[in-house]
Amino acid sequence: MLPAVILQVGFGGTLVSLVAIVLLVIAIVAVWQAVEIVNAYEKRALTVFGEYRKLLEPGINFVPPFVSRTYPFDMRTQTLDVPRQEAITRDNSPVTADAVVYIKVMDAKKAFLEVDDYKRAVSNLAQTTLRAVLGDMELDDTLNKRQEINAKIRRELDEPTDEWGIRVESVEVREVNPSADVQQAMEQQTAAERRRRAMILEAQGERRSAVEQAEGEKQSNIIRAQGEKQSQILEAQGDAISTVLRAKSAESMGERAIIEKGMETLQAIGEGESTTFVLPQELTSLVGRYGKHLTGSDVQADGSVLDSLEFDEETREMLGLDDIERIIGEIDEAAEMDVEQMEQEAQAIKAGADPADIKDPDEVIEEMDATDSADDAGDTDDASDEESVREPETQ
Repeated sequence: MLPAVILQVGFGGTLVSLVAIVLLVIAIVAVWQAVEIVNAYEKRALTVFGEYRKLLEPGINFVPPFVSRTYPFDMRTQTLDVPRQEAITRDNSPVTADAVVYIKVMDAKKAFLEVDDYKRAVSNLAQTTLRAVLGDMELDDTLNKRQEINAKIRRELDEPTDEWGIRVESVEVREVNPSADVQQAMEQQTAAERRRRAMILEAQGERRSAVEQAEGEKQSNIIRAQGEKQSQILEAQGDAISTVLRAKSAESMGERAIIEKGMETLQAIGEGESTTFVLPQELTSLVGRYGKHLTGSDVQADGSVLDSLEFDEETREMLGLDDIERIIGEIDEAAEMDVEQMEQEAQAIKAGADPADIKDPDEVIEEMDATDSADDAGDTDDASDEESVREPETQ
């Protein structure tokens, strides 16, 4: 009887221990299920018996154990890759393109209740929108207007994603490729365009080189012609000086011959019997001057100097010494002016000026000829006046 009671008591204690252990385990699991820890970058939707209750904020949250479930939503900006899509452009050219979409969950409740899987939904919508946008554009626009494609896709995604509590922050088309045949044709076109530009640049370079060479030859010819012209002017001036000097020398020699002839005549008159002679004034003047130069000086008996060895004014005028000095001076001035003018023309040619605007050195010779003609006319008038005033002397 006693062993049976002990056995019953032992069995009862074991059962109590098992129940206690089970209750402890259930309590531990209940506590574990009741505590929900939410990360700082996410929110979680809470359902109890399948009914939506609320959004759990970051931190420690207590929920009903065993009958509740939570669904996490990442609140950070997320990246969705849009697979490569094939499309036909408006000008019937096949192209392929892929893109990347940046989204952010703005309302976790809508993202939980309004759409099954918001990531997959946004990706599928982006694929269809990309094909539609490419099909509405021409091939050249799809290759060149990348920003316009991005903006169109984003506008098309904004309206449906707003209902899902999702905001599309950016859309970037990564690559748009035409078909292989189109790519080959574009490469050939690009190569042809490069060859055309190279030929144009080469032709422009040759033309510029020819222009520069012609311009250089032109300036060289102008400078050479100016030098030859100056040389001819200097040669002509030298000939003119030589001619004037020869003419003055011949005139002087002719005067000497007249004086000698007059001396012979005086000698013949002196040998005659007459004591009264009539001599022209010009002859007496020439004889006086000739005598001075024969003796080398004009000294009176008392030794005082009567006149210098320099030619007097009348003799210089008769021999034309002043004219010779003036002509030589004018020729030297003209030569200096021509040299300066030639230097100015050379500088003007280097500066790109028109040589036709520079004064021609021939004007210098014309001005000299006009001056000589005026001086000769003046000398003739003076000689006529002197002859009209002079009267024969009686000795």
